[in-house]
Amino acid sequence: MSHAIIPTVSVIMPAFNVEAYVAEAVASVLAQTYPDFELLIVDDGGQDASIAICAGFKDPRIRIITQANRGLAGARNTGILEARGRILAFLDSDDRWAPEKLSLHVIHLDNNPAVGVSFCPSRFIDTDGQAMRLAQRPKLENVTPADIFCRNPVGNGSAPVIRANAMATIAFAHPDEPSRLCHFDESLRQSEDIECWLRLALVGKVEFAGIAPALTEYRVARGGLSAQIVRQYQSWQGVVDRVSTYAPEFIAAHIDRARAYQLRYLARRAVQLGDANMAMTLLGEGIRSSKAPLVEEPIKSLVTLAAAMAGRAIQPDRFARLAGMVAGGKLVA
Repeated sequence: MSHAIIPTVSVIMPAFNVEAYVAEAVASVLAQTYPDFELLIVDDGGQDASIAICAGFKDPRIRIITQANRGLAGARNTGILEARGRILAFLDSDDRWAPEKLSLHVIHLDNNPAVGVSFCPSRFIDTDGQAMRLAQRPKLENVTPADIFCRNPVGNGSAPVIRANAMATIAFAHPDEPSRLCHFDESLRQSEDIECWLRLALVGKVEFAGIAPALTEYRVARGGLSAQIVRQYQSWQGVVDRVSTYAPEFIAAHIDRARAYQLRYLARRAVQLGDANMAMTLLGEGIRSSKAPLVEEPIKSLVTLAAAMAGRAIQPDRFARLAGMVAGGKLVA
């Protein structure tokens, strides 16, 4: 039977209470023009109909793996441990792929043996699956660990396609379960992907390179406002603390610049959420950390500053509506 043949690609998709979106995610994998894959859906202990929806797809390439809740990092780790392919692809269950994604990444990896992580830009979609007026234009070549730390060209957890032997270079034993191998750090409940990419680059010495087409559709949920931004910054600091344990000199050399870029990113998010005061506070903190974003990307930095200043001049509700319209009618990361 076809599912007994070892596939080239293992697609790993954690699923936790995503019944509104998971069918779109699964359908986008089954629609791939590259057919030689297995889809590992990791049921991470959710309570809704997500897994029943997944079980409704009758395709021999699908395997559903059930576990008690471990979080996104833990679900990805379980998928990696179950994977049979020489190439690993990750898809969060509220995102989608373009039909050509796997095909183009496999071609990229097969023709560039030095590259261990292939990634692509992402398109942003809203909660209804509609395209937003936003574009990601990451650096695609000569990607350094500093690029990953400061600007994260990979963008999100649904963008990279990675050689299994590259992931193997960073495997470590779970601190509480020595028999369990981890690749993503399960102590991190957010930003675990950035930490993994940094470990691949710094510890595994794995080369990152991107391809130009935007093949990933990254869904942006609304809500959370200032509390969400604070959590994002705290999770980023958790990554810094973790990386400091194995690459302290790297962190020391790049932390000020990286923090400035992170704070500018969060300031842009605050603008898009309609919170101009928080945006100004974040921009001020970022400039105090490093002026690198102003020097290296002056237009983007000044546009963010101008938007935050404009937001202070008009009523908050009106500013939030305008920000949503500019982003495509929805709130956006």
